[in-house]
Amino acid sequence: MRRLVAAEFQKLFTTRLWLWLLLGSMALTALYVSLAIAFADDPDTWTPPLSTPAGQRTIFSIPASGAGTLLAVLAAIGLTTEFRHHTATATFLATPQRGRVVLAKLVTYGLVGVGYALACIAVTVAIALPWLGAKGIQVPLAGNGIPGTLAGVIAAVAIFGLVGVGLGALLRDQVATVVGLLVYLFVAEPIVTRIPALRGWTIYLPGEAESALTQVALTNQEFLQPWQGGLLFAAYGIVFTGAGTLLTVRRDVT
Repeated sequence: MRRLVAAEFQKLFTTRLWLWLLLGSMALTALYVSLAIAFADDPDTWTPPLSTPAGQRTIFSIPASGAGTLLAVLAAIGLTTEFRHHTATATFLATPQRGRVVLAKLVTYGLVGVGYALACIAVTVAIALPWLGAKGIQVPLAGNGIPGTLAGVIAAVAIFGLVGVGLGALLRDQVATVVGLLVYLFVAEPIVTRIPALRGWTIYLPGEAESALTQVALTNQEFLQPWQGGLLFAAYGIVFTGAGTLLTVRRDVT
């Protein structure tokens, strides 16, 4: 397994896509954090005051959104590229146990997710601490529940990587997988969750579960408890990866 994971990292680093998506994740994180702090004093904002623990946890939960989506895209491309460029045949001939190949990709992109999360957390800290300090708001990184939020961010981004691999294995088509991910996460779920009549069940959607895990707090929304969100989001990851692995093992390569 160690050799398979090393081979997956070698494949990943043969292109610059991982770097561009990492930079994109850091840029998105910087943008979201800056907007959240800049508009925190707006009376119409949905974020709790940044002087409160809930408001501070919400700021430090932003890296999950900034890194998670693009990491899922990277993971999906890492799997679907095998079929798009017809390298899956050679890969599965070298490792006939296809489940091990998918598992190696899961481990690889889970670890990459940890790296993405740490990089985006560093961006958040670099922006939030001095900016909030200039506002007279002291942020104890070891208090106010922030360590739990940061741990949740790391776990959430890693799970996004698993979801990306699982979806790629299910759909195989690179364009369909990437477009489907982006449309769902940036368009479909945000629209559905803004419909008050549906709030009874939208809290169980993947994005809402991820928000619960990272302890997001909004004045116009309610979320599951962090442990509930974590279990639910992990369950989504397990379902997608399990189904994707099963189909990869059973379906013809071509």
